[in-house]
Amino acid sequence: MIEEDKKQVLNLLKTARGQLDGIIRMVEEDRYCIDISKQLLAVQALLKKSNLQVLRQHIYRCVRNALINGEGEEKIEEIIMILDKYMK
Repeated sequence: MIEEDKKQVLNLLKTARGQLDGIIRMVEEDRYCIDISKQLLAVQALLKKSNLQVLRQHIYRCVRNALINGEGEEKIEEIIMILDKYMK
């Protein structure tokens, strides 16, 4: 993963971690359920965005290189497997 993309993914994950810590406090403080749910959705969106960035880099680097070297079948199968899990 190139450094700029790595920084972006780390920033998204650290933001999600901070929000998750806040959600834990909200639960401990018996805060309003809808407010907690909204924050959970925000964390899910950050994780989804970071996962897409990781997958994008994998496709542009690993999969592209494997295809160039005639070894693309395995990488394509990995992508299909992860997309199957992603869509569930």
